[in-house]
Amino acid sequence: MSKTTNDKVNNASPAPSDFIREMVARHVTEKKYPRIHTRFPPEPNGYLHIGHAKSICLNFGIAREFGGICNLRMDDTNPTKEDVEYVDSIVEDVNWLIAGWADDKLGLKPKGKTPDTIASNGKPDFYLAPTVGQASRLSPSEFEEIGDRRDACPTLEPFYASDYFDQLYEYALQLIKKGKAYVCDLSPEDTDKYRGAPDRPGTDSPFRNRSVEENLDLFTRMKNGEFPDGARTLRSKIDMASPNIWLRDPLLYRIRHAEHHHTGNKWCIYPMYDFAHCLSDYIEGITHSICTLEFEVHRPLYDWILENLDLPRPLPRQYEFAKLIPSYMIVSKRKLISLVNDKVVTGWDDPRMPTISGIRRRGVTAEALRNFAIGVGVTKYISVTDIAVYEHAIREDLNKRALRRLAVLRPIKVVISNYPEDKSEELEATNNPEDAHAGTRKIPFSRILYIERDDFMENPPPKYFRLRPGGEVRLKYAYILRCDEVVKDTTGAIIELRCTADLDSKSGGTTAQRKVKGTIHWVSAAHAVDAEVRLYDRLFTEAEPDKDGRDFKSVLNPKSLEVVTAKCEPSLAGAKPELRYQFERLGYFALDPDSTPGRLVLNRTITLKDTWAKEAKQLGTGPYTSGKTSRTE
Repeated sequence: MSKTTNDKVNNASPAPSDFIREMVARHVTEKKYPRIHTRFPPEPNGYLHIGHAKSICLNFGIAREFGGICNLRMDDTNPTKEDVEYVDSIVEDVNWLIAGWADDKLGLKPKGKTPDTIASNGKPDFYLAPTVGQASRLSPSEFEEIGDRRDACPTLEPFYASDYFDQLYEYALQLIKKGKAYVCDLSPEDTDKYRGAPDRPGTDSPFRNRSVEENLDLFTRMKNGEFPDGARTLRSKIDMASPNIWLRDPLLYRIRHAEHHHTGNKWCIYPMYDFAHCLSDYIEGITHSICTLEFEVHRPLYDWILENLDLPRPLPRQYEFAKLIPSYMIVSKRKLISLVNDKVVTGWDDPRMPTISGIRRRGVTAEALRNFAIGVGVTKYISVTDIAVYEHAIREDLNKRALRRLAVLRPIKVVISNYPEDKSEELEATNNPEDAHAGTRKIPFSRILYIERDDFMENPPPKYFRLRPGGEVRLKYAYILRCDEVVKDTTGAIIELRCTADLDSKSGGTTAQRKVKGTIHWVSAAHAVDAEVRLYDRLFTEAEPDKDGRDFKSVLNPKSLEVVTAKCEPSLAGAKPELRYQFERLGYFALDPDSTPGRLVLNRTITLKDTWAKEAKQLGTGPYTSGKTSRTE
């Protein structure tokens, strides 16, 4: 895929620097690995969110910067929570985020391919090589024993931990034979009791000293489906007195008579995440297993499993960084699922959601999300990132690319009494002042217009520079307008403004240089296109919605969505999903997938300015939104 112009500019920027990249650079200099190999391994039990975007950008960014590969892998070891819908959404989100940036570093595999049994350093081994992009499979040159394979790969798919279930079972048998694992009959509740607590050691399971033969027999019978769910587990035999609770004989396998989205009903025992993850890394030849910080305490177990299996190839190593937690967002999958299931939002791709699919639907570009995810940096310190940083990245990106258009969200009719009834004309308007190559367009002007209801006040406060009775404003790209009369209905509501225009004040006219303090936007009524416009705002009113364990739904923003019927200039009838638009003085907008021929639906991606900061300053309290759009006077 070719890179966009903006991506080419972005690619010329200095590479980011952080403690993980510095470590990888040292490994490259030391020639520790023939090739850097990372992976992005989500669990397909929900949609990806903004926190995953940071992990994607880090893992693919390192592969991109150091000439490596990044595998996309589904860590699908829990059949009761995983679904093909989630797999498909993950693939779509990753492809969207890395397109034109790191898609040439994406490691996939031939559809249905499982690990090869190979000889490595004279020992039997399992290995599954990546196919990068749409090229034929790379040969795993880092291990000469593996040889050169370049199979034809007409169909590619992500890696799946479930494709390694046969190999993982073999590894589990090896641990049993070495006396490093045993079958335990404790119930889940008793297992927790025996584990102890951080301030006191655990107690050995009464089944810990079963013979190797008994353990092999019971584990085989577990696999064959002889026992019900929860009746037995396979546990590692490490140290029940370890200060690290994760080393207190953690579970390796549990019984679950459940159909798996990828393997069907072949298995009724499933490996635990910690057991599958490190061995999946090994099978794929991963060099740097980069995880978020909560897995730091799991790292000793990651190493213990690999080091107790006599694996013949170099072992992967795990490294941790602090996850991305933006303010005013929830990034817990469990809580996001509850928002969807309780219909607080319309679905996983609701533009108010922090999911990548919701962010994309709202109109944020992949480049803006990457710039944010990379720009926040990589540290080992847990902190909340101010959402203003995210919003700044969006505005900065959209300001460069968005086509300017005129649209009126809350229209009030204006009749220009001195403009001929049968006349219309086309005025020249700029497409994007930030882009010299964007050119201009023609917009129609006629006797009857629509302006924003907020741009007129009958009794305005001081320093109000928009339209008022007897006052003047300039119509953007057009004439100076004076309000002469206000027409109201029987309830006293304003329904029409009657005005006169200085017909010599248009660009090139004799009074074009006449100064007035306000400029407002407008749309010709005769040519206007109706659009359903969805005005999205932050989903929560508090920076940390679940702070101190409170119910995060108690601080939902009741004004996170307002739907209006807007009047738009006619060019917006041809709005395209790949383009972004700035409604002048109102904000940035994008076409929604709900749009159909004859029904235009647009989403507000973000306002022109941070209205939340302005409200907070005025109120002298925590952030609060009035739902009003921000505009430049």
